[in-house]
Amino acid sequence: MSLYIKLKPKIQFSQLILVNCRHLVTKPIKPTAAAVDEDDEYTKEPQYPPILDLESKAIRLRNRQEWHDKIKNVKTIEEKLIGINMPRYYGFKSVMLNDHIFRYNSLPFFQHITRTQLVDAGLPDCYNNLNEKVDGLLGQVKSDVEDAVLFEYTVKHEKKSFQKPLDPETENRNRTLRVVRQIHRTLMNSLAADCPHLLEVDSDTDPRHEAFWFVGGIDPPKRIRNLRLNSWDKANADDPVNRSFQYVGKPLLTLRHEYPLESLMEFDNFSAEDISKVPEYRLDPATVGYATKHKHATTIPGFWPGCRQEFGLLSYHSRDHIPLRNAQHGQEDCQKAIHSQAIVSSYAWLLGQACYQGFSTYQDPTYPLSTQTIITDGQLWSFYLYQLNTTRLHIDAIENNPKVNQCWGTKEMKLFEQITEDGKLIGLNDDVLRNLMKFYINEPKQRAIDMKPYLGLDEQKIADIEHVERREFLQEKFNQLFSGRPRHKVVPEVYNWEKIYKIDHKTMPLVPRRRFFELGINPFRRTLDEHRLAYVPKALRPDDKKNREKFKKTYYPCKYEQKYIGYVSTFNRKLI
Repeated sequence: MSLYIKLKPKIQFSQLILVNCRHLVTKPIKPTAAAVDEDDEYTKEPQYPPILDLESKAIRLRNRQEWHDKIKNVKTIEEKLIGINMPRYYGFKSVMLNDHIFRYNSLPFFQHITRTQLVDAGLPDCYNNLNEKVDGLLGQVKSDVEDAVLFEYTVKHEKKSFQKPLDPETENRNRTLRVVRQIHRTLMNSLAADCPHLLEVDSDTDPRHEAFWFVGGIDPPKRIRNLRLNSWDKANADDPVNRSFQYVGKPLLTLRHEYPLESLMEFDNFSAEDISKVPEYRLDPATVGYATKHKHATTIPGFWPGCRQEFGLLSYHSRDHIPLRNAQHGQEDCQKAIHSQAIVSSYAWLLGQACYQGFSTYQDPTYPLSTQTIITDGQLWSFYLYQLNTTRLHIDAIENNPKVNQCWGTKEMKLFEQITEDGKLIGLNDDVLRNLMKFYINEPKQRAIDMKPYLGLDEQKIADIEHVERREFLQEKFNQLFSGRPRHKVVPEVYNWEKIYKIDHKTMPLVPRRRFFELGINPFRRTLDEHRLAYVPKALRPDDKKNREKFKKTYYPCKYEQKYIGYVSTFNRKLI
């Protein structure tokens, strides 16, 4: 049976979906660039709507690009960070990373998930320009550093009687932190007169560094592959997937400045040889030994939005996890673990700084960011310089991304050989002191470019919003997500007896279907804005009769629309 409808002149194009003879849906489509005048419904040349690819992959790609554009158009920093969390009410199932657990032979894995090219032949040649200035100040710094190290290694710190004994790793970390503090204090006092930028830095002890990003091109886990094989999407069962990564670290000490460090390499000139130096690791992260956890996407570079010193200058990290590694793996494995720690910690810190400039895992920074990283236990020191060039590592960009991140590093170096029983330091290494001084002398400079192109002009953080209700709502939501506290309701789970009797063997057919897995509902697909609205008592409602609303308004930055592809039923929903 055919059915025709005469469209009104104002509706130029319509999409007709004929379900059956009784149901007909019309959806207007926006006009093309060449709009038709209201007075004339005819044009000299025919105007047609764009022809879209209706394959499932193309539809998914358009949906993802639409979501990325929504995040890009958000004005403030906090709203962008909230917007990334919009697709998941209980958080993403992320691969958890930290700064003290590095599995055997995991360096290619960390290079792949950060798209980093590693050069471990030493620091770049640009640091040689500082040799003359370093040699002139080395004499007055050397004796002070020697006294500071001797004090921390020879003086016994008294412990209170009620304190419990600490494990060896924690004790070593505490001693390393004391040594780093003393050396930092010594260098700041000795170099501040000749390096004015050191007077403007902010120092943070044990800051909170967290970063969240997506990595594409990874083989699907067994569970995802089985789900695809049992659905209409069998042909794409082996297609790579997006995996979310969440880094949580705590450096010993960090230095921040108002201006960023200068970039060392050209930002846009990368060759195929540079990309080939980044190893591919497409296996499931579980093969390396890293577990997953449902957690909100949090990105924090050690400070909150609005701080003036928002660019990282230097960070100290502890290497006290190295003595706990298996001795059978050898010295080469320990060196690779140090490289992995420097890569992931530097990338996470720079990604957090980039997000505070308005960029994200969906939008690349328009200029490079650099930072200096030191990994030490007090005696052994490793120095690294990391330049962030790209953050778009998700499935739509990683295959065609011409940029790579770069890391230069040194082998481990001894600050001193040993400390005798009578309290003398033997073999103080001048090369370690020179590298330390170069990191402090390296001056950040202001750039004559727009540092925040994707943020608003008047509103760049929540505090700039004039609308009181919107500002309070966003600040409360931001604090709730970044506090790390779980939801007030327990995450739904399948109990063991349900797995045995209802799912695996189906021995309870007469029991009413009331549980979420029986109704085809996936609780982890719940979006952030799917919740009950807060009720407003009558006494607190405005007097205007037109505005007497019972519930408070919500001001989420962007709405995430869950789009289904293929057949959708009440009891078998396949969300793509």
